Amino acid sequence: MKVINLHQEEKEMIQLAVENNRQAQQQIYSRFSPKMLSICRLYVKDLQQAEDIMITSFMKALSNLKTFEHNGSFEGWIRRIMVNECISFLRVHKKVSYIEDAFYLEESTEIDAFDLETEDIQLMIDNLPDGYKMVFNLYAIEGYKHKEIAAMLGINEGTSKSQLSHARKILQQQINATKKFDYGTK
Repeated sequence: MKVINLHQEEKEMIQLAVENNRQAQQQIYSRFSPKMLSICRLYVKDLQQAEDIMITSFMKALSNLKTFEHNGSFEGWIRRIMVNECISFLRVHKKVSYIEDAFYLEESTEIDAFDLETEDIQLMIDNLPDGYKMVFNLYAIEGYKHKEIAAMLGINEGTSKSQLSHARKILQQQINATKKFDYGTK
């Protein structure tokens, strides 16, 4: 059995792409574009706009490949570019606003999504106000801490916590309403 070193293969592909090898660049795009589109789609409701952001982000990633230091995951590096582009897009086009709460309720409530389909959950997240959605995605999906989110979005750490708390509450209400509907029709 032949053992293939995937990390070395990826490193070689990246090096070729840095040298403007179009085939290597296409391989990077083909390998990562489905996942990166789903990341862009988390932040931007419109699929066409999400695709545009993804393509712009890939152009940025490919033109800056020489700065990738191979210290962490290549996918994580590209992902960060995608998230930052989504945030920039929303800042410019949506004028996202955040409600400054002097008080927020920090709940340890886990969202019980029971047997919902991925599309249903995405629709519920899409229906959140933009500020809530952005903080929820950055915290719950991307794994950023409130301090990092606050710095990325130019808001207070308390505002980040508040937005997350409100987002969770709305999502749980939507899930509960769906449960009632589902159980009521069975």
